[in-house]
Amino acid sequence: MADQDPVFNIQRVYLKEASLEQPNSPAILLDQEQPSVEINLGVNAENVAEGIFEITVTATVQTKIQDKTVFLCECKQAGIFEVRNVPDDQMGPIIGIACPQIVYPYLRGNVADLIQRGGFPPVHLAEINFQSMYEQQQAQQGEGGSPIITQ
Repeated sequence: MADQDPVFNIQRVYLKEASLEQPNSPAILLDQEQPSVEINLGVNAENVAEGIFEITVTATVQTKIQDKTVFLCECKQAGIFEVRNVPDDQMGPIIGIACPQIVYPYLRGNVADLIQRGGFPPVHLAEINFQSMYEQQQAQQGEGGSPIITQ
């Protein structure tokens, strides 16, 4: 029966993509007005092989002064997870809550570091309640939304 024991392993956590753009530099850097900050987060899961999933957490941070972009930072942090012999009713929470919670701290650090290396004060992303986010996605799926896992 050992072959049927549940398996959850972190294979790897890695920075999949990162970019920082300053399209209006250097002129915008001389503006003394306080910029507005917009942050968007997303989670995606892909079944890449039997029992192997890539979970990607994406952050986009954009600061603007009026209608001009000061900087735009986009990062995708990913993890490869082995999940096997887990009941179907537990797969969703593992993929939608547990895995993003493991990946997210790496994303937070990389976003803050990239922005700081660009010459700006670091933007520290807030803690995220992935359970609440997952439950919202489940409610939207019940209304005809798309699932978190892609093939």
